[in-house]
Amino acid sequence: MLDYARTFGLRTVVFRMSCIYRPHQCGTEDQGWVAHFLITALRGEPLTIYGDGLQVRDLLFVDDLVDAMLMAQADSTRLSGQAFNIGGGPDNTTSLVELLDTIGDVLGQRPLARLDAWRSADQRYYVSNTSKFREHTGWRPKVDVRRGVTALTQWLAANRLTQRVLSSRRVAS
Repeated sequence: MLDYARTFGLRTVVFRMSCIYRPHQCGTEDQGWVAHFLITALRGEPLTIYGDGLQVRDLLFVDDLVDAMLMAQADSTRLSGQAFNIGGGPDNTTSLVELLDTIGDVLGQRPLARLDAWRSADQRYYVSNTSKFREHTGWRPKVDVRRGVTALTQWLAANRLTQRVLSSRRVAS
């Protein structure tokens, strides 16, 4: 996309996105893992934590991603031909253990979890440096981890998604 902007003058902006989560998300261990944690917790099943659970990620609620996209679109002439890291940044970080605590606070009971061996591709620490986009647009995430996890939990509980996901995975197996 950056080459197309440079070569053909197309107004393109590239987002390198981090851990995005939202209501309406049916997560798995590897993609949409925040939703996966919540679905598993709501089913009362134990989560598997690979490694020691102290690995850190930044989380970005979808509303904040949409705000960033709209800002990029509105200012696409000036931002064209650039790539930006988009994620929760330093203000929206959590370790897996801290996320279990947050889920426990929201649900009233900490999810069960068991530790398993580190996976070779897992990173100990990944937090997006969003400063370039912030400097160009003033954008900052507004939804903190607890508020986002609460919104996703409420949606999952209200829509009984946990039962549908569980049923569909049993049928597919």
